Amino acid sequence: MSDQTQACRWLKFAQDDLVIAHYALESIYPKQIFIACYHCQQAAEKALKAYLIFKNIAFNRTHDLVMLQGQCLDCDKNFGDLLVDCSILTPYVTQARYPNNEEITAEEAVAALQKAERIVEFCASLITSK
Repeated sequence: MSDQTQACRWLKFAQDDLVIAHYALESIYPKQIFIACYHCQQAAEKALKAYLIFKNIAFNRTHDLVMLQGQCLDCDKNFGDLLVDCSILTPYVTQARYPNNEEITAEEAVAALQKAERIVEFCASLITSK
């Protein structure tokens, strides 16, 4: 399987996570804010990994979006624009999955979805334009 084919498979999973995040925020009452945020983090993670696969760059098994973004940045300096988004989304991998004292507001969840969409769209534009 080519790197582009494999990257597109990862990208599809990222896009599916966005679908679930939208559904959790827009179609369920009460809104499933924590689930939406988790899927936003997952969408971003899979999109960044898709880009690294596309570039044939090995990556560690990690959920740290900032680390992945840094690897992507080595290939394309435009990934620098995603640093803040990645740093905000990274904690949702655990914060949104396990009980804790941290609250996530609906506004933060909507912002997380926008950030995840930006990351997925940016990665998709680089992978599918080739």
